[in-house]
Amino acid sequence: NVKETGRIMLIDYSDLGKSLTDAGRSLKVTVIGAAKFLHDGGWDSTKRYFLVAANQSHKIAVVDSKEGKLAALIDVDKIPHPG
Repeated sequence: NVKETGRIMLIDYSDLGKSLTDAGRSLKVTVIGAAKFLHDGGWDSTKRYFLVAANQSHKIAVVDSKEGKLAALIDVDKIPHPG
């Protein structure tokens, strides 16, 4: 499971108008390093940032979906569980 590795994968589905075999080859995948044990997440009010709890790492990863990169990795005192 990719979430246990500490990686977040952004998939660009904008090319799905093609046949399934062509679309499978043209999907853009961006892999972002974060923190191990990613669990649950949600969008901020602007829908630009996605926050993901890394429960056993005591961190929250913040992904900038517009830039396609990690915006922040926040240390927290307690096990995070947004949502």
